[in-house]
Parts: sequence; C-alpha cells; structure tokens
Amino acid sequence: MCFHMKQTSEAQKLKKRFNAEVQAGFAVTQTEHFNGFLHPETPVICGDSPGVIRGASWGLVPVWAKDKSIQKHTVNARIETVREKPSFRGAVENRCLIIADGFYEWQWLTASGSRKQKHLIQHAKQEVFCMGGIWEDWVDKATGEITRSYAMVTTAANELMSVVHNTKKRMPVILSESDEAAWLDGMNIDEFAYPRYNCTLKNIPLL
Repeated sequence: MCFHMKQTSEAQKLKKRFNAEVQAGFAVTQTEHFNGFLHPETPVICGDSPGVIRGASWGLVPVWAKDKSIQKHTVNARIETVREKPSFRGAVENRCLIIADGFYEWQWLTASGSRKQKHLIQHAKQEVFCMGGIWEDWVDKATGEITRSYAMVTTAANELMSVVHNTKKRMPVILSESDEAAWLDGMNIDEFAYPRYNCTLKNIPLL
C-alpha cells in the first residue's frame, strides 16, 4: 500500500500546472516526506471545485464516524473493494487529485523484512503528477468544524512496482495528465485499475 509521499513544488508552480488557484487560507506545504499515518493536510483538487487547490487530511473520515480515530484505517482504499467497504462506499463518486512529485516504497530484501531498501517512485513523464483519491466532509458535532479528508485509491502493482513492493504488490492509482479530468468527473472507477490502466514510472533506490 502507499503511506508515504513527497510534494516539493511551490504554490506558483502548482497553480500553473493545474490552471487553478490556491484556496484562501491554505498554505501549500513543500516537504520531502508526508507520512499518511500522521494524517497531514496535503494539497488536493476535488471534483466539487476543480479550479481550486486546497488542503485535505490524509485518511478518510466517513460522514457517519463518531470521531477521527478511524483515519488510521482509511489512508488507502483498494480499488477492487472500494464500493463494498462501509468507510468508502459513500465517497466513491467524490473524487480528488492527490498532488505529489513522488512516493516511497520499501522493498523487502529478506523474507522476514529484516533488511529493506527504500525507493522513491516518480512519474516518468510528469514532474508533478496526481494519484487518485476519494474524499468526504466530516462534521464534528461538538464544534461544528468541518474536516475534508481523503483516502488514496490503490490498485494491483504493475511490473515495476511488483519488484519494488514485493510483499503486498500494490501501488497507487497514478493518473496521466490527460486522465485527471475523467477521474474528477466520476468516470467508472474500474477503468483505472491495473492492468486496464497503466503508467510509466521511474524508480530511484535510496540509502
């Protein structure tokens, strides 16, 4: 699965890339490492406002949740079962683009996982790219505060990622620039599953 990514582009670069404005009050974070289990607010573009780059918390909180503790279980959503899982099925048509310039995966070098090799995975043709996400707005009943959160949708690993992510053999749904609008518009989610959909990636082993 995918729990770690990077986003080091400045706001101005993202505005140009997506022909979008940054939502007032949101500061685009540049970082070498977002850890999904810390539920950071990362830059996304949601289908309800495709011309706006905004922040959303990584780890989907469904509308019916009592609190945000469920986030630790909703960082990723498997594309094969996203319509079935109670945490995700209400958000399947709420699509977002998760903006990044890379994500990290650890290759097991031993059967036990005692030795691992960290890899940085990037899109071979796009410096800034998007991974497919689904989102919901959750309202804190005690305060009325609204939290927008998302889950990263994952699919079976392609040839490269099967070697890198050699245990669970998964990868994010990584969108080509030409398919970003189709994802946001709610195109049948099955069309984005591997091997129906594939993309060209590059891999950088790290120390």
